[in-house]
Amino acid sequence: MGKPARRRSAGSGQGDMSGLSDHPDGRMPSGIAGLDQVLLGGFVRNGIYIVQGPPGSGKTILANQICYTQVAAGGRALYVTLLSEQHERMLSNLRQMRFFDPGCIAREMSYISAFQTLEREGLAGLLALLRRELVGHRATVLVIDGLVAAEAYATNALALKKFVHELQMLCSAGDCTMFLLTSAVDATVSAEHTMVDGMIEIGTQSFGWRVERQLLVRKFRGSDYLAGQHAMAISTDGITIWPRIEALLTAPGRAARRGDAARAGTGIAGLDAMVGGGIPKGSATLLLGPTGTGKTAIGLRFLAGCSADEPGLWLGFYESPEQLEARAADMAPALVPLIRDGVVRFVWQSPSEGLIDRVTGEVIDDVRQRRVKRLVVDGLLGFRDMTVQPERLGGFYRAFANEMRGLDVTAFYTVEVPELLGPVLRAPVPRLTAISENLLLLRFVEHDGRLKRLISVMKVRNSAFDPRLRELEIGGGGVAIGEAFDGERALLSGYPTPESEASSPRAGTAAGRDPGGV
Repeated sequence: MGKPARRRSAGSGQGDMSGLSDHPDGRMPSGIAGLDQVLLGGFVRNGIYIVQGPPGSGKTILANQICYTQVAAGGRALYVTLLSEQHERMLSNLRQMRFFDPGCIAREMSYISAFQTLEREGLAGLLALLRRELVGHRATVLVIDGLVAAEAYATNALALKKFVHELQMLCSAGDCTMFLLTSAVDATVSAEHTMVDGMIEIGTQSFGWRVERQLLVRKFRGSDYLAGQHAMAISTDGITIWPRIEALLTAPGRAARRGDAARAGTGIAGLDAMVGGGIPKGSATLLLGPTGTGKTAIGLRFLAGCSADEPGLWLGFYESPEQLEARAADMAPALVPLIRDGVVRFVWQSPSEGLIDRVTGEVIDDVRQRRVKRLVVDGLLGFRDMTVQPERLGGFYRAFANEMRGLDVTAFYTVEVPELLGPVLRAPVPRLTAISENLLLLRFVEHDGRLKRLISVMKVRNSAFDPRLRELEIGGGGVAIGEAFDGERALLSGYPTPESEASSPRAGTAAGRDPGGV
């Protein structure tokens, strides 16, 4: 099926076992963080699923994690190997995993090897063994690790189909959900693929120097699911899946309707006046400008307006929380106690090796759990540096910004542009301004022999604003808005010309300067 559902939960499901009983009727939770979100509720009980992937992709860990989850919830699991790694070696590798519970082995969790039976008696003998063991262990989950071995003993495609059909009968009769693990991954449709209830493919993909693990649902009967590739990682927590943000947030949450007059102060009186009394609540503001123009300083002042009723969150990619706290003490002293009391949280993520869906999912979780109302993403291009698939960015930015609006979050996004001075200003990501209702432009300008900062308001949602270009003053006393640059032309080029000179036919060319704007 693979069609996006109407509404997705934005939580990351980081291994919380308390929700096992909250899954939809007829569903079996996997216990794998994020996978139940991809499956929109977990596996359909009594189904039979193929998990395929090359050696080392994590099939064994995934299957064992599902088994131990079911055992912890009161179920029983049977793990059958066919020409795969020895049980002793498997268990030795599993001991480092937090889900592993050696105390339940041989009771609720059983491991058996069936290859010799397959070798002597073929598929019929294997089926007879599975039937006996399922009844004897009263298993609610069955894993067959090494399906390629069973395929090798099938005389033809019809025999393999009959074998899978018999497995389906076993599942239905024994109230058991079954997982078939195979290392065979190819583009051809095999006999078993047509008969099982679902197919999940896991693997790794190289992007230059980087390698990322991914999960893809190729088939899932009886339910919708999140289509496409999803980020995956293996750690001592086991396997974690981070659903792709664009698939997860196909429809944003809905905030309570408010009047257009509701405003959020920026913490800078002069800027509030420029935008008509503050930033409209629940809107997104883009701060666009080159490095050093004051984007971070404005963001710090904005978060200083947080309170216990309106918590804040800062996501940054280039400055550590310690550096930001030191800057806050100088530019926004009111922010310091808010950080100490946990009202405002600083999150730093290096963009060099981060997973974009993981970082974003954790931000959304924090926004939901703490009911964050003010958000600053300092360096929106950090997301671009994290992703190995830049073609995703347009849809990703829209999905994330829409979810923040839906959660009634007033958001500031800073974006650095490369041009320090000059008549042209290029957005580093096409159509980036489409995610925001409000746009503030910051630039350097050469004026009276000095380099000054300039701030201008280019748009504000449903509001009048002051369009004049003003000086942005940053110093030991904080951040302030200075006087308008009256009587000057071509300010946005970085090389202003007095109006008196502008009337001259030679104005703007005598010094070799381009008087054009942005």
